Amino acid sequence: MVKAVVGANWGDEGKGKITDMLAGDADIVVRFQGGANAGHTIKNKYGKFALHTLPSGSFNDGVVNCIGNGVALDVDKLFNEYNEIVSRGVPAPKLMISERCQMVMPYHVLFDVYEEERLGKASFGSTKSGIAPFYSDKYAKIGFQVCELFDEKALREKLDRVLEVKNILIKNLYNKDPIDADELFNKLMDWKEKIAPFVGDVRKFLYEAEKSGKTILLEGQLGTLKDTDHGIYPMVTSSNTIASYGAVSTGLPPYSIKEVYTVIKAYSSAVGAGAFVSEIFGEEAKQMRDHGGDGGEYGATTGRPRRMGWFDCVATKYGCEVQGTTHGVLTVVDALGYLDEIKVCVGYEIDGEVTTDFPVTNKLEKAKPVLKTLPGWKCDISGITEYKDLPENCRNYIEFIEKEIGFKINFVSNGPARENIIVKE
Repeated sequence: MVKAVVGANWGDEGKGKITDMLAGDADIVVRFQGGANAGHTIKNKYGKFALHTLPSGSFNDGVVNCIGNGVALDVDKLFNEYNEIVSRGVPAPKLMISERCQMVMPYHVLFDVYEEERLGKASFGSTKSGIAPFYSDKYAKIGFQVCELFDEKALREKLDRVLEVKNILIKNLYNKDPIDADELFNKLMDWKEKIAPFVGDVRKFLYEAEKSGKTILLEGQLGTLKDTDHGIYPMVTSSNTIASYGAVSTGLPPYSIKEVYTVIKAYSSAVGAGAFVSEIFGEEAKQMRDHGGDGGEYGATTGRPRRMGWFDCVATKYGCEVQGTTHGVLTVVDALGYLDEIKVCVGYEIDGEVTTDFPVTNKLEKAKPVLKTLPGWKCDISGITEYKDLPENCRNYIEFIEKEIGFKINFVSNGPARENIIVKE
């Protein structure tokens, strides 16, 4: 059985907690795309953790945690995370890194920083983790796969060829100091020593595991609206954030993905630039931000305050459709307990016409939210374990969303811990 956990919207939906929960019944958890530019926050018996590259199954005994081909692997950040969780009492996770996975090179981070500086006000709001330059090089066929670390002669020759071009750009476009090839090569040799015990043929391993009936959980990063093909381009990430890419990254057949758990936040939030139709501002946004999540709505990677908004039915319906949702998971419902009334975006007004279909970016930027107001429940629901025991207005809110997006909500999350999950369906 292969399952995927993905986000419906801009990311930050609470996927880490849901992956952590589902990992309890999984044999293997696979991170299948993205890099260290976004994080999953997990709270469990060991403490509170923000993971950026390690799969969320790292806290479960017996689970094999895999890094798939589609991941932008920052070796230093991966092992910093690995060492940190072990230092805090977590048993050393079983880790397997695909030999075909490509690495974020130090100059990718530099190019990310330099380009955002050059663009100024026209910048993309990058986390400056090197992700866009990494994927650009990957598809230009000048990236470096993990397996290349183990052929030193060929690696050095390729590194010299690539740096010849990179240094021309660094010196002439950005007016910065060139990269030293010897220094970078030595760093790659250090990476080789760190990574060698964990490298393997992840595709073959997963193929055999799936054939033998193992449960495999595919873990996505960010959400549908940040997908490079289906999102709010160009204010997107540089990888595919949708469940179907899990098959590409792992090499598993697409028909093997039987369940897609799409995580949906009970309100909207986003980090970074881009169209955000239901966005709210000022004190109203600050209140929602401070009540939201576990400790407030601030980016797990950047610490930046997230942009806040009302639940967006148009964007969420689109996100669930693209993901191929089989199970809807509504998170942080408890965060809305302070509100007398809760607004929901049920349509977009564009050039005088109302639509419930998510549009392309140039139309999205002109959209105004069509809002419906629902009564709040004005109480703390964090200790409730049965759906029927939720306040009537809370159940009405959940069922209104369910009807508007056209997908069932199977689980409701009402707190930060793994056990704060209510089974609805």
